[in-house]
Amino acid sequence: MQQPIPATAPGDEVTPLMLERRARIAALVRQRGAVRVPELAEQFQVSTVTIRTDLAQLEKDGVLLRNRGGAIAATVPSALIAFDQRTSLNQGTKQRIGAAAARLVAPGDSILLDSGTTVVEMVRHLQPVSGLTVVTNALNVALELRAVRDARVLLLGGAMNYETFGTLGPLAEQNLESLVVQKLFLAAETVDLAAGVTDSTVEIAQVKRAMVRSARQVVLLADSSKWERTGFIKVIPLSAIHTVISDTDLPAAVRGALERQGIQVILV
Repeated sequence: MQQPIPATAPGDEVTPLMLERRARIAALVRQRGAVRVPELAEQFQVSTVTIRTDLAQLEKDGVLLRNRGGAIAATVPSALIAFDQRTSLNQGTKQRIGAAAARLVAPGDSILLDSGTTVVEMVRHLQPVSGLTVVTNALNVALELRAVRDARVLLLGGAMNYETFGTLGPLAEQNLESLVVQKLFLAAETVDLAAGVTDSTVEIAQVKRAMVRSARQVVLLADSSKWERTGFIKVIPLSAIHTVISDTDLPAAVRGALERQGIQVILV
């Protein structure tokens, strides 16, 4: 019989890195339906003991159910817990990035907002901007936009993804095909100088690519924790991006490489 594992080992502290790893594990188990401890340990470069501790905490939170050698997905509402965990990560940094992104929006602009916790922070700084047309696939972003005066909000259709609270699939992509917006504010799971923007699922990547095709300018919102990491699916190369907004912990080598490609870099 499997013995219970403490959510946090004696002397361990809950860190942003730990919370991020657990949020990513939760996303993987929802996407795949099941995960195994050895695979997770290799992917995150930690011990199997650490992974089992993570799974124990995620089970306690209702995100998944442990089984022999790994874990299986729990019910859909548990996605809310993982989303709350991601929201709490680097919150101050996300607020600063969101504020900087909002300053790039002018009255009367047409903008496309990706799903993501940093994008939500951006919306909270758009209240003074009038006459906006905003397209988004994110339910939480659309709800935040109710506070933006006289904004025209278009919500993309599609299948609901409870990891991102955004719509995905062919319907969302078809909606985007008929649109041309001035600026896209794009979120990212991971970013690498060689691989570009990457993600963990084909469906998310396809909608992001459709967003890029619909926009005249692409602004990437990605705090420094997202950089120099590579996901499973390539979304777009960095050459498709016009502006990057990140924080001052972004490595100097990364900033230099971006600027040599002609990409504007804004650090907050």
